[in-house]
Amino acid sequence: MDTRERRPDRADPVSPRTTLRARDAFAITIGVVVGAGIFRTPSLIAGVSGSEFVMLAAWVVGGVLSIVGALCYAELATTYPQAGGDYNYLRRAYGPRPAFLFAWARVSVIQTGSIALLCFIVGDYMAQIYDLGPLSSALYAGAAIVVLTAVNWLGTRQGATVQGWLTVAEIVGVLVIVVAGLWFAPGDIPPVPGTGGDSAIGLILVFVLLTYGGWNEAVYVTSEVRDAKTWMPRVLILSLIAIAALYVLVNLAYLRVLGLGGMAEHSAVAAEVMGRVFGPTGAVVMSVIVIAAALTSANATMITGARSVYAVGRDFPALDFIGRWDARSGTPRAAIVTQGVLALVLVVLGAFARDGFEVAVEYTAPVFWLFFLLVGIALFVLRRRDPDLPRPFRVPLYPVLPLLFCATSAYLLYSSLAYTGRGALFGVGVLAVGGVLLLMLKPTTRPEEALP
Repeated sequence: MDTRERRPDRADPVSPRTTLRARDAFAITIGVVVGAGIFRTPSLIAGVSGSEFVMLAAWVVGGVLSIVGALCYAELATTYPQAGGDYNYLRRAYGPRPAFLFAWARVSVIQTGSIALLCFIVGDYMAQIYDLGPLSSALYAGAAIVVLTAVNWLGTRQGATVQGWLTVAEIVGVLVIVVAGLWFAPGDIPPVPGTGGDSAIGLILVFVLLTYGGWNEAVYVTSEVRDAKTWMPRVLILSLIAIAALYVLVNLAYLRVLGLGGMAEHSAVAAEVMGRVFGPTGAVVMSVIVIAAALTSANATMITGARSVYAVGRDFPALDFIGRWDARSGTPRAAIVTQGVLALVLVVLGAFARDGFEVAVEYTAPVFWLFFLLVGIALFVLRRRDPDLPRPFRVPLYPVLPLLFCATSAYLLYSSLAYTGRGALFGVGVLAVGGVLLLMLKPTTRPEEALP
């Protein structure tokens, strides 16, 4: 029997092992979500919000909707705890080929693109501290990818340890902004009020939920978390409650110093706040905070992204080389290296076509919400298909909350298509290339898929 097709088991040396603690999963979730977005999107949200109340309410609503989605994912993660997260749920519900299209979009652009962009942010701010020349940002970005890839190649424990410390640094940094804005801001510069126009609710939610995006990444390490059936629902829900509280506080700090109009005027709202409070020193402090946040998200994205690559390699014999789990390090080493190489390629391309690259990655949002919607529908499909399968955690108020999750995803799919317009064709092109690859790849059949 092919050992790669066995169910994950602690005694199996080539399957994921339970080496992560609940706090490691918590740090990964926080790290993925609280990235550079909270330093960028508040300005965009303020620009399309008619009042301070609407803007703050949107962050609360975004947190609630994310928790609803997390409840749905908690049921899926504890019922089907294999490595691969969304990929596994889609495969179980719709078969290997639709699941491969998701994995292809994730591996080729969404995940590796996120890593590259996050490391570019590191490069931008490192270049402000010490400039290496015209390619300074790309060089720093490439170095960050190499270092983080090496850390995660060494082992799951090493990657999780780095993630824990980076997450602490990130949260401390965001709290510095909160304290600076709410307690130490000078009172002699009045905040700029908003225009008082109508609020673009759809666009506001696109940006808010983009900033909350990534909470579902925790499910990719479910098979490696100790007592995951008990802890994963708590990790998902508690991490989102903490993130929502942090986001509301930091936006209150932005509002107190800049006002709604001031937030809309300054794209780098956090830097503006720190500059007003601490002067030139604030710029350096802000650079360190953003670097910590971007590195935290990049490292967490590498941890979860490699599990996607591994899951695809396990299911398609032609990609066997990336579907192997290294027993000594407790990581999918080949998948980690493959992901790092792809991210480096994107950094090289981004060094010569930076703006176009960023826009191209952003335009994958419709693809992301499409598969999010399909995962929500998969919950209903799998409840019907596997009625007798033990479910350690069940979504409360079923089917109301899953329907709300699906409706939100459908609305965000529509809103992101309206926002990107023709740019959405980029995401369609990515899926089309994946469709061509499917003609040449033959999936294996998992033994557990034949189980009741």
